[in-house]
Amino acid sequence: MSPLTAIVAGGTGLVGGECLRRLLAEPAYSRVIAVTRRDLGPAARHRKLQQVTVEFDRLEDVRDRLRGDHVFCALGTTIRKAGSRARFRIVDHDYPLRVAELTRQGGARHFSIVSALGASRSSPFFYSRVKGEVEEALRDMGWPGLAILRPSVIAGERAESRPLERLGERLLGLAPATWRPVAAADIAAAMVATALREPPGVTVIESREIAAAGRVSGVRAPPTRRAARGGAPPGERRGRS
Repeated sequence: MSPLTAIVAGGTGLVGGECLRRLLAEPAYSRVIAVTRRDLGPAARHRKLQQVTVEFDRLEDVRDRLRGDHVFCALGTTIRKAGSRARFRIVDHDYPLRVAELTRQGGARHFSIVSALGASRSSPFFYSRVKGEVEEALRDMGWPGLAILRPSVIAGERAESRPLERLGERLLGLAPATWRPVAAADIAAAMVATALREPPGVTVIESREIAAAGRVSGVRAPPTRRAARGGAPPGERRGRS
C-alpha cells in the first residue's frame, strides 16, 4: 500500500485527540493533517503532523491544504457549551458537512465520522435529529467509503468539566451493551481500523460494536496507550450507499 495521508477535524477534542495519536503512531500514514481552531501545542512538533489552524466557517480559505486519502471527523459540542441550538447545529451539522465537501473535492476516498446512538433525522430529540441529518447528507455525497460510528456516552478524560456526562457514564456502566459508555480510545481505534480496510459504501458501527471494530491486528496503538488486542472481527457493515 502506498503511504497514506490522513486529515483529522477536531483533533483538540476527546475522540479527535485519541484519533490523532493513533494516526501518528500508525506506519501506514506518512502524513497527518490536523485541522483545528487552536494550536495543538507540543503534539504539533511531530514529524508526520501538519497543522492547519483556521476558523471552521472559513474552511474555504485552506481548501488547497485539505488533500488526503482518509478523513476523520470528530467535531462536536453540546448545546450548553454552544450556547444555543442554532450554534450547536453549526458545529455538529454545518462544519462536518463542509469538511466532507472540501476533502471530497480534494480527492479523499474515505470519510469517518463520530455520530451518536439513536441518530435519525426523524427523531423527536433535537440532538439525535441533527446527527441523523448529517448522516443522511454524507450518504448523499457518494463517498467511495463512509464509516459512521454511533457511540453512546463517550468515556474519557476531557479538558473541560462535563458533570452530567460523568454521571451518565456511572449510571450506564451496568446497562445493556447497547447503552454502555464507549471509551474515546476505542472509537478512535475503530475509525482508523475501518479506514485502513477501506470497505466500499457505507459502514455503520453501532455503539456495542465499536470496541470489537478497533481490535484489528496490524493497527498500531499509540505508544502512550495500551495496545489493543488483535484478531477480533471488525464492526458489522449495515448498509451501502
